[in-house]
Amino acid sequence: MLDRRAHTVYRIDAKQTTVTQVLQIGFEEGRVLEPGVLAVSRDDIFAVADAPNGLERIQYFNLKGLFLGGFYLPGRLAPRVSAGSLVLNGVGSMHFTGRTFLANRPDTGALISEFDLQGRELRRIGLPRATGHEADTALHRALNTGMPLADPAGGFFFVFQTGVPAFRKYDAAGTLLYERHIEGVELDAQIQRLPTEWPTQTGPGGTLRPMVEPLVRTAAVDPSGKLWISLTAPFTYVYNAAGDKVRTVQFRGAGVVSPTSLAFGKGESILVTPGCYEFSTK
Repeated sequence: MLDRRAHTVYRIDAKQTTVTQVLQIGFEEGRVLEPGVLAVSRDDIFAVADAPNGLERIQYFNLKGLFLGGFYLPGRLAPRVSAGSLVLNGVGSMHFTGRTFLANRPDTGALISEFDLQGRELRRIGLPRATGHEADTALHRALNTGMPLADPAGGFFFVFQTGVPAFRKYDAAGTLLYERHIEGVELDAQIQRLPTEWPTQTGPGGTLRPMVEPLVRTAAVDPSGKLWISLTAPFTYVYNAAGDKVRTVQFRGAGVVSPTSLAFGKGESILVTPGCYEFSTK
């Protein structure tokens, strides 16, 4: 479990009775500072993306917090899209397959950048979508912000989090298979209110960047290959491998939960934060 505010990672036992701190705050190797996301591979290796001194970094560890490796990504952190305290782009979008890392870096001219365990860029997957704002480079990139996700059955999903909500499916070679719009009565009003112009705000170093609000908060792929997409509204849509919506889910803990992360455990369970709730996927 990643505590972003405390810059700390904890391990919780299966019975959820014992909490052990495995990583502490710090800019040094093996510590985390301004972390954006935590991802766990099927081999029980976890990775944390953070940004010490404004530099994007990925590190990975065993379950006891032993440092196994890490690297910095080229360039400095310049967040374009955020939802509350969550940075959605750059290393904030990091997905760990166990062998490679996926990140959304639309400034490279692609939706997905894939890196090996040493930080070497292996390939770029998917062209950014047309936005009608190509002349405004920062806005065009912000409207191509999203989450790259590996499909256990092979290939990749990319979920757009800003602009008109949609997702794409690519095969293992990076070829586009299909694109689907994310639609539902829960989204209708928000889509109708999508602006055609976006104001700007001052970012790091005094630069201006567009204020683009996401409509999708997080997403994940379950072991059977279904894509779960959680909206900024408190609903989650579930899509099958063909890209058809098969369920609409609302999580309830102490109250209605708007997920900031989804993770699938062994068996038919899903872990949802905030709150670290466990639900059945049935």
